[in-house]
Amino acid sequence: MDAAERKARQDELKKAAAEKALEWLTPGQVVGVGSGSTVGFFIEALGRHRQDFPQAVSSSLRSTELLREAGIEVLDLNQIDEIGCYVDGADEVDPGFALIKGGGGALTREKIVAQASRHFVCIVDETKYVPVLGQFPLPVEVVPMALHLVGRQLEALGGTVRERNGYITDNGNPILDVSGLQIHDPVALEETINQWPGVVTVGLFARRRPETVLLATMDGVQVLGQPAA
Repeated sequence: MDAAERKARQDELKKAAAEKALEWLTPGQVVGVGSGSTVGFFIEALGRHRQDFPQAVSSSLRSTELLREAGIEVLDLNQIDEIGCYVDGADEVDPGFALIKGGGGALTREKIVAQASRHFVCIVDETKYVPVLGQFPLPVEVVPMALHLVGRQLEALGGTVRERNGYITDNGNPILDVSGLQIHDPVALEETINQWPGVVTVGLFARRRPETVLLATMDGVQVLGQPAA
C-alpha cells in the first residue's frame, strides 16, 4: 500500500468514526464541535442532519466556518449553560482515555468546550491509540512574553522544546511543542504545567478526559467506554 492508498484508507476510518458519533447526540440539543481532520468528517455528517442538530458551539475558527457552510448556527458558549455532547478528535489516546490534543493549535478552546459538556466523545483512527502518551509532541500554548521562561521549564522535564514555526493560535498566542516525553502520569503533568505563569493551557486532556472513545480500526469502529444512550 503506497502513501496515497494509506491516506485514503485512513480517511475512510476517520469518516466511519465521525459517522458513528452521531449516535451519541440528542436531537434539539446544542452540539459541541472540536477541530481537525476527523472532526471535518463529523461536521459533514452533522450537516446532513442539521434539521435535528441546528446549533453548535465550536472550538476553532476553522470549524466555525465549516459549520456555517453546513447550515448550522454557531453559538457563543456564553449564550448557553451546558453542552450535551462534545465530539472531537485527538493526536494520541492512552488506554485510560487521557489525550494529547493541540496538533491543530486549538487546544485551549477545545479544553473549554470539553469542560462545558456533559459527555465527551473522542473520535480517532487506530493509529492514535498508544500505550503511553508522548510520542506525539505535547503542545503548550503560551503568553508571548513567557515563551523562553516556559520553554526552559519544559526542557527541565526532559523534553526537547521547539516553538511552532510561524503559528499563532486563534487566541493570539504561540505554541511550544515538546517532544521526547513519556507521560506515565498525565493528570500530574497537566496540573504541573498549567500552574506555571505564562501558560495558557497544555494539550493534555487528563483531568477532563472523554467518557467514550470511538476507535476506527480495519475491522470497524470499536466503542470504548460508555455506549450511546
